Amino acid sequence: MKMSRWLLILFVPLFFLPLYFHENSGVLHLLIMALIWGVVAAAWDFMMGFAGIFTFGQIAFFVIGAYGTGMLTVNLGLPPVAGLILGGIIAGIAGILIGLPCLRLRGDYIALITFALHMILTPLIKLGRTIGTGGATGLLGIPPLGWGGYVIPATDRVSWYYAALGISLSLLFMIYKVIRSRFGLAFIALRDDEDVAQSLGVDQYKNKLMVFGLSAFITGIMGAFYAHYIGILSTRILGLDTFLLVMVMLVVGGMGRFPGALVGAFVVTFAAEFLRPLETYRYVIFGAAVVLSVLFIPQGIMGIIEPAKHFVSRTFKRRREEKASKT
Repeated sequence: MKMSRWLLILFVPLFFLPLYFHENSGVLHLLIMALIWGVVAAAWDFMMGFAGIFTFGQIAFFVIGAYGTGMLTVNLGLPPVAGLILGGIIAGIAGILIGLPCLRLRGDYIALITFALHMILTPLIKLGRTIGTGGATGLLGIPPLGWGGYVIPATDRVSWYYAALGISLSLLFMIYKVIRSRFGLAFIALRDDEDVAQSLGVDQYKNKLMVFGLSAFITGIMGAFYAHYIGILSTRILGLDTFLLVMVMLVVGGMGRFPGALVGAFVVTFAAEFLRPLETYRYVIFGAAVVLSVLFIPQGIMGIIEPAKHFVSRTFKRRREEKASKT
């Protein structure tokens, strides 16, 4: 099944969910967070699953986009929509800059450099109170999104849900189009066999920088949206729990199986809420889920859905052929 059809199958029912949950703000909040983390996980999958770049910097790009728009709108008074776009651009530039030292590196070394970015953000934010990061107390008073004189009320979860749905659909469609483009074929070729791809004229350095920049830009946009939705930022989001949850979403959904990361985000977001009473023990359960997924369904949930889809398709095709032969 084409990726575009997967998006339609996922987003058509999502469009009508507020009809059933418009009075349940808790469920709507979980749906909004699932959409946010789904795009972040998909952008991470764009780098790891499709481009084959082993990176641990995705949450860092998310935080850079969030603090970028937060500082611009709170300290400089920029409109939230402008801050949203600029937050993505700032994260994209950070992605390109972190990609530069990774041009001649592979595997574990790229992971170490990107994780170093993740690690140094917390002290930088805490020490950056004078430049408007809010320091250790966090960045407060981030204005909600609005356009044309309309501002989304903080309590209007239905409007926030549709805003998240529209933005996430646009960004996921962007990922889909890039994967299906000539550029997408180039970095997939580099993932499968770098030496052969380069011998055929594929520019490794150019493609790596584009992957870093685009993935960071998309992640930064969702980080900026998160900042305007929540209204408060702190270094807590750089904690290990957030990092692990997004990684679980990626593995459970299916790495390199678009849009498996989005499916994994919905499963893990609601599972995490259901298991919240278990506190830290829920991470033990998620760890076990990752191990079981790697052992028994290495392609994740999408690895189960796709064969089932092919089986149903073949069954209907065979029945149509049998019916046609009888007539």
